[in-house]
Amino acid sequence: MIIDLRSDTVTKPTKAMMDAMMVAPVGDDVFNEDPTIITLEEKAAKLFGKEAALFCPSGTMTNQIAIKCHTVPGDELLCDVNSHIYNYEGGGISSNSGVQAKLIQGDRGRITAKDIEDNINADYDWLTRTALVCLENTVNRAGGSYYDLETIQQIKAVCDKHHLPLHLDGARIFNAIVENNYSTQDIGKEFDSISICLSKGLGAPVGSLLIGEKPFIKKARRVRKVFGGGMRQAGFLAAAGIYALDNNITRLKEDHARAKELGSVLSTLPYVESVMPVDTNIVIFNLTDKYTAVSFEEALKPHNIKLAAFGKQTIRFVTHLDFTDEMLAKVIEVLKKL
Repeated sequence: MIIDLRSDTVTKPTKAMMDAMMVAPVGDDVFNEDPTIITLEEKAAKLFGKEAALFCPSGTMTNQIAIKCHTVPGDELLCDVNSHIYNYEGGGISSNSGVQAKLIQGDRGRITAKDIEDNINADYDWLTRTALVCLENTVNRAGGSYYDLETIQQIKAVCDKHHLPLHLDGARIFNAIVENNYSTQDIGKEFDSISICLSKGLGAPVGSLLIGEKPFIKKARRVRKVFGGGMRQAGFLAAAGIYALDNNITRLKEDHARAKELGSVLSTLPYVESVMPVDTNIVIFNLTDKYTAVSFEEALKPHNIKLAAFGKQTIRFVTHLDFTDEMLAKVIEVLKKL
């Protein structure tokens, strides 16, 4: 039995999801003629109270399309120092859009309305034009932390005051939603564009969606083509996304419960120096000098447990729908014996 805790991207389609994929009607999506993709896009847009959506191969692409649509070369965007768009998208902010990032040191990846107000540049010729604010929810590098709705609303108010679009990297937004008292509709009201991922906790094999109003998505379709993201008979993949949205959202709480149990056990182990608060399905912890991330990974290899090294002494576990209670028990047993 291989236990893969590297990421929630490692999930495999279930039989029911595969069955849905195999019977999906398809067409040419570049001609906007794939009926299953159209259904998925309409479903996602309605879910967040927006007019339209765009199916793309990855969350990196949806984020990068959004940045390009909201900005012009020479602009600046504001984001937290831990943001995925800055750390893990291959320098796309600058290479794709000619935009620079002003990094804000927030609280576990979360910035505030005051942070944004304090970092908007004045309208002088010699200063970069502040053009966009990007939030991530949940925050990957900060251990799956999430925003509360009041903070998001306060940020939106500042953005509106300064005529700044607000983009959400919502790769794991459903993880945040099932832990909060807000809904997809609440989130949709506060953002000008939203990226959601289908291939993480929701378990689809491929795909993300960019969601917004019709003029924005029309522009995004053109940028997607420029980025090489136009797909043809991709309705087979879209069918997996439809199944994921219909069946795999509420069960995310199971992943969170297993992650919290892992975090609780790790906090008692002598070779663990500290554990970040576990809010959703991501567990990040620091090791004492007994192990480096590399040697810890080697110690777990004979037990067929895979992990992600997140620094010299830092490890990340991510729980997901293919990580069972049996696997959880096995991991805990191994961790206690190291």
